[in-house]
Amino acid sequence: MKATWEKIEKNIGLLEVEVEADQVASALDKAFKKVVQKVNVPGFRKGKVPRSIFESRFGVESLYQDAIDILLPGAYSDAVEQTGIEPVDRPSVDVEQFEKGQSFKFKAKVTVKPEVKLGEYKGLEAPAADVEVTEEELNAELNRLQQRHAELVVVDEGPAQMGDMTVIDFEGFESGVPFEGGKGEKYSLELGSGSFIPGFEEQVVGLNIAEEKDIEVTFPENYHAENLAGKPVVFKVKLHEIKRKSLPALDDEFAKDISEFDTLDEYKADLSSKLKERKAKDAEAARESAIIEKASANAEVEVPEVMVDSEVENMLRDFESRLRQQGMTLELYYQFSGQDEAALKGQMKTDAEKRVLNNLVLEEVAKAENLEVSEEELNEELDNLAKMYARSADELRDIFTSNGYISTLKADLKVRKAVAFLVENSKNA
Repeated sequence: MKATWEKIEKNIGLLEVEVEADQVASALDKAFKKVVQKVNVPGFRKGKVPRSIFESRFGVESLYQDAIDILLPGAYSDAVEQTGIEPVDRPSVDVEQFEKGQSFKFKAKVTVKPEVKLGEYKGLEAPAADVEVTEEELNAELNRLQQRHAELVVVDEGPAQMGDMTVIDFEGFESGVPFEGGKGEKYSLELGSGSFIPGFEEQVVGLNIAEEKDIEVTFPENYHAENLAGKPVVFKVKLHEIKRKSLPALDDEFAKDISEFDTLDEYKADLSSKLKERKAKDAEAARESAIIEKASANAEVEVPEVMVDSEVENMLRDFESRLRQQGMTLELYYQFSGQDEAALKGQMKTDAEKRVLNNLVLEEVAKAENLEVSEEELNEELDNLAKMYARSADELRDIFTSNGYISTLKADLKVRKAVAFLVENSKNA
């Protein structure tokens, strides 16, 4: 097989490939064995038609598309490996020649990883954060723990307040007509959570049990349902139930209930130590991020749009997975937030661009510094993953090898080594 690569613009190039005639013949044989199982020819059982009879009746050209489908993926993959390019998107393929007895020629327009020209990446400055825990931070953490361990107490009388968990019926009307998706019964709503359209929850505040109220709000201009975007609507609301948090006292009993310590002072000392460890990790992550961004800012690289779009899709899938863990779907999120998929992707795009750029720069740092992943380091990572997923390291290796993920795992480890290299060669501001 012959393969040549020529860059034609920015990160796009043309891959020209020629596959030998004997491979074309082999692909036609495979195509015939596949197609002959489906054709009916009088005098022959299905699948038993001789090749010569088949070609005289249907023409060898009837096998071409199936043969191309058989031959093209492997030929393209081999050509990519032979030329050493790194595609980041599906190619646009143009078949130039495919005929019995002839070689197979095709051209593929391919978007590849961009070239990265590193700027200054050693000796970058980043501030060392203060990791001491203040009294205010300790008290804020204790308050958060109080909130987490609070009991929800039913409120029999008195108006609803911000922070209350309420149960309501609601139905929305636009110009007096009910609209789709605007009705709910016995719906649990935490006032102040921001789950509903701006202005809705604030107007539930003050309602008493069994009281009804017309709540007037305006949908956001960018609301996903175009028929409601920017429209004023009225929700008829009835309040059924109020539950309010009752915070536990911060005393020795509280410490005993949520920890292994007997006194609040002992628990606070331990909590302060844990907060310090957390701040240190957060500070380390923030410093890493600052150094990486400086290295990326100093580099010259033109990021292909298709790589950004792919990263946005990855981020959207991760976001949807987190929503499901919280018992919510993307559709419900769009309804409550007033966004649609396009708006959410638009919000994610800036972060996606930054992620792709940073990763490209880190890969180039790894190349420049000849950072490699040893078999020992790979085995250590597989051991860590094995503990995480309660599987054996050998089993994970077999799975990763069979689905081609070993190379991805090595690439991830190499990027991590590049991050460590940048940090080790940085300075405190």
